[in-house]
Amino acid sequence: MGKNARQTSRLNAKSTNSPARSNPREESLATTSDVLGKKLRNFAEPTKTPEAGNARVISVVNQKGGVGKTTTAINLGAALAEVGRRVLLIDFDSQASMTTGLGIKGTALREQYGSIWYLLNDSESKLEDFILKSSVPGLDFIRGHEDLAAAEAAFVSEIAKEHKLRKLLAPVLDKYDVILIDCSPSLGTLTVNALTASNGVIIPMECEYFAVLGLSLVKKTIQKIKENTNPELEILGILATMFEKKTSHSREVLELIDKEFPDEVFDTIISRTVRFSESTVAGVPVTAYASSSTGSASYRRLARELIARGGAK
Repeated sequence: MGKNARQTSRLNAKSTNSPARSNPREESLATTSDVLGKKLRNFAEPTKTPEAGNARVISVVNQKGGVGKTTTAINLGAALAEVGRRVLLIDFDSQASMTTGLGIKGTALREQYGSIWYLLNDSESKLEDFILKSSVPGLDFIRGHEDLAAAEAAFVSEIAKEHKLRKLLAPVLDKYDVILIDCSPSLGTLTVNALTASNGVIIPMECEYFAVLGLSLVKKTIQKIKENTNPELEILGILATMFEKKTSHSREVLELIDKEFPDEVFDTIISRTVRFSESTVAGVPVTAYASSSTGSASYRRLARELIARGGAK
């Protein structure tokens, strides 16, 4: 067994899934159409697994931290895998929260070899040699690493630095249906790389007023990417997260973004629930940790909506 294979075998995530106890206080599934009094939208269950190849690359982006980017990348990926899609997750954040949320902890988390940072800096290595299997069938991932924080300085003098990730992903596009990139909470070199490599963007936005103010900045960055490095890039949707059905503030924020960005807001809403943090500690997606929870239902609905809207195959 070669070095790469041993590394992959040793770091493969182990499921620590345990049944979650019921929580009578967990909120019911919320949708934009329901909250804003619009006509209820239903999205059919995908019935056909697409032909392999030509993966849709999707960046999960917001320059603000703590808005649910990692939660969305992991659980949307898991929900897509449940309906037969072959999914690859890329942890492109120096905090490596996605890697932790998929069961990699301790010394393995700190090891640079085999991480996306290692691959960006070693032109001889191939991404496909370092793909790890998650506990969910059909859901693979590439680890993040804390040294991603040095990207701005490390790549400052490189020619075509914006295209590094696109080149790295090219050989595996025919092996997956969807590639989801969990971006860092900034709009710097790493995020520009992710957007340049992507077909579409999902923008998670916490249902708080100050979070709305940053949406215009994200959209301006996306427009600059379209003008300079990736003219095909499109916004797939703004995803309202951390919604609290019992508070008027969450509803007011949702009304505001729906008014300011019509036709761009996903109908699916992600409500705040302790199940997300619990599943992160367990090292598995919420769809595996608490399959019947509101959080699981929300991301399964988002997967259906994304496919129905053409954002994924």
